[in-house]
Amino acid sequence: MALVATNRCNRAETLQFDEADPMRSKPPKSAVENDLFRQELVNIINMRHELVRLAELIDWSVFDREFGAQFVSTTGRPALPTRLVAGLLYLKHAYALSDEDIVERWVENPYFQYFCGERYFRHELPCDPSSLVRWRKRIGEAGAEWLLTQTIEAAKASGTIRRASLSTIVVDTTVQEKAIAYPTDSRLLNRARAQLADAAQAHGIELRQSYARLGPAAEHQAARFAHARQFRRMRGQLRKLRGWLGRVIRDVERKATAGSLTETLAQRLMLAKRLYTQRRESRNKLYALHAPEAECIAKGKARRPYEFGVNVSVAVTAQEGLVVGMRSMPGNPYDGHRLASALEQVEILTDTAPSIVLADRGYRGATPSNPATRLNLSHTRRLPPDLARLLKRRQVVEPMIGHMKTDGLLGRNWLKGEIGDALHAVMCGAGHNLRMILARLKALYCAVLAWIATAASEVKSPRLVPVTAVGA
Repeated sequence: MALVATNRCNRAETLQFDEADPMRSKPPKSAVENDLFRQELVNIINMRHELVRLAELIDWSVFDREFGAQFVSTTGRPALPTRLVAGLLYLKHAYALSDEDIVERWVENPYFQYFCGERYFRHELPCDPSSLVRWRKRIGEAGAEWLLTQTIEAAKASGTIRRASLSTIVVDTTVQEKAIAYPTDSRLLNRARAQLADAAQAHGIELRQSYARLGPAAEHQAARFAHARQFRRMRGQLRKLRGWLGRVIRDVERKATAGSLTETLAQRLMLAKRLYTQRRESRNKLYALHAPEAECIAKGKARRPYEFGVNVSVAVTAQEGLVVGMRSMPGNPYDGHRLASALEQVEILTDTAPSIVLADRGYRGATPSNPATRLNLSHTRRLPPDLARLLKRRQVVEPMIGHMKTDGLLGRNWLKGEIGDALHAVMCGAGHNLRMILARLKALYCAVLAWIATAASEVKSPRLVPVTAVGA
C-alpha cells in the first residue's frame, strides 16, 4: 500500500506541469513543510565536512540555465534535476567510480546525497546508471566544459588558487588510452569474421560457411607459434584467417541486396573490409572493432613504447597545478599545431588570457595567436633570471597528469566514440580540480581542529608560575 501511495504522489507531482511547457528538469522540492517520517541530512552529517563546504562553493544555478535548453520536448517524463546529475558526474570523477558504482555509493553515503541537493536521506537509487549516459550525450563537450568552469570558480572561492596564478600556465599533452585489448592480427581477423557472420545471420543471410570452428582454432594456434617464436608458421595461420574473412565478406556482398543492409550489418561489413585490406605499412590502421577511432601513439616511453587511444592537451596553472583546460586531439597532430586551440579554451573557461605559457620542446615552432602571450620552451638559454626560475615550474604538469591517471579515470576511457573521448578528457580535469579543492578544505578543517585542541589543553592545564618565598 505504501508503494501504491508513493506512485500516486509521484503521478500527482508529474501532472502539476503544464502540458504546453517543455519537459525540463524537475525543480527542487519546496522546503516549507517538514516530513516527520524522514530524517533530514543536516541532522546526521557534519556540516564542516569538505563535501558540504564544497557544495556551498559551486553555483548550481548555472547548470539549470545552460542545460535547460537541451530539454525542449513537450511529451514524456520530466528530466532529472540538473544538480543531481551534475553532482553525480562530479563525484564519479572525483572518486574514480563507474556509473554503476557512483549510483550505489550515493545510496550509502549521506554526504553524497547532500552534495547533490537532497534534503532528506534516501534509501532508493537516485536514477538508473544509464541516465548518466543519456545526459552526457545531451550536454556534449560544451556542457562538460561548464562543469570544468565551475570547479575553477570554486577553486578561486576556496583559496586553492590565486587569481594571479591564471596568468602563467603550463601546457603539455598525454595519451588517454581507450579500453581496448592489445591489438593482434589473429584476434582482430577472427573477431571481425565472427561479428560479420553473426550480423549476416541476424539479417537473414545464409552463408556458405562461417568458419565458426576453424577460426578460433587458428587464432589460438597463431598465438602458440608466436610464443614459440615460430613466426613462419604464425604467418601461415594469419593467411588462413585473412582468407576466411575475405570469403565471408564476398559471400555477404553477393547475397545482400543493395539498399537493404541494416545499419549494424553495413557497419560490420565496412570494418571487416577495412581490416581485410590492412597491411603492416598501412596508415590509419584499425586497432579495435568496437573503437575504430583508437590510434597508436608512441611517446618514447621505455616502459610503454606504444599506447592506443587519443592525444589530450592539458593546461594547468604553474603554481598550484590546477587544471584550466583539457581537450582531446583526434588524429594525433603535432603538439604545436594545437597550441592555439588549447589557449583559446583556457581563455574561455577562465575569462583570462594567459601572459606566459610554459611548454616542452615538443611545441617548437608554435606561436600563440595572442601577441600578448609569451611562449617559453624548456632548455631555452640566455633567459632573464626571473623567467629562468619560472621555467623550472614546467615540470608541475607531469605529476598532475600522473594523479589524473592513478587517482582519476584518465588512465582508461570507457566512453564510446570521439565525443566520448572529448567528454572524458574534460571531466577528468574537473575531477582533478575537485580532489585538490577537497584536500584544501580538509586541511583547513584539520588545522582548525588542531588549534581548538591546543587551546583547550592550555585552558585545562595552565602553566605553573613559581612563587618566590616571602622575605627571601
